Amino acid sequence: MPNSSKIMDKESIARALMRIAHEVLEKNKGVEHLCIVGIRTRGALLAERIKECIKNIEGVEIPVGILDITLYRDDLTLIATQPVVHETLINFDITDKKIILVDDVLFTGRTIRAALNALNDFGRPANIQLAVLIDRGHRELPIRADYVGKNIPTSLDQNVKVILKESDNQTDEVVIKQRIINE
Repeated sequence: MPNSSKIMDKESIARALMRIAHEVLEKNKGVEHLCIVGIRTRGALLAERIKECIKNIEGVEIPVGILDITLYRDDLTLIATQPVVHETLINFDITDKKIILVDDVLFTGRTIRAALNALNDFGRPANIQLAVLIDRGHRELPIRADYVGKNIPTSLDQNVKVILKESDNQTDEVVIKQRIINE
């Protein structure tokens, strides 16, 4: 990628996710009533990886769901005249559960606000905790992550891209790239 720099490689992503899994288990005192919901697309992939880390640590498989927030976005009319809506797959009751909401990059907080609204349609969890691989700052809403893989100070003219083998057919990495005018 021209004008980009790698800030995490495959190994550092794996270490960050394992650390997040340990922190989740410590804060929640184990896996009782714990569920993970990933925001489609990369958040869902990272949620599955965190689930596998927890399974390796505790020997227990916890439920994982996938949340599509397309129709909950506050910029829906700006992104497309015919937005593509994907299926939300939450095949378990979230009522009174501890939900770990997972996304790849926390930026303005608007995606998380949309996810919180979407989750309300599925029940009333005991609590919702946020796990992100990257926190790049520049919040527009009072939202913070409970678990962060890496804090990366960025400028508004930069993009942070999480690349995962499952979705991008490349090796896992996180890169920062200068935003091109009119991008």
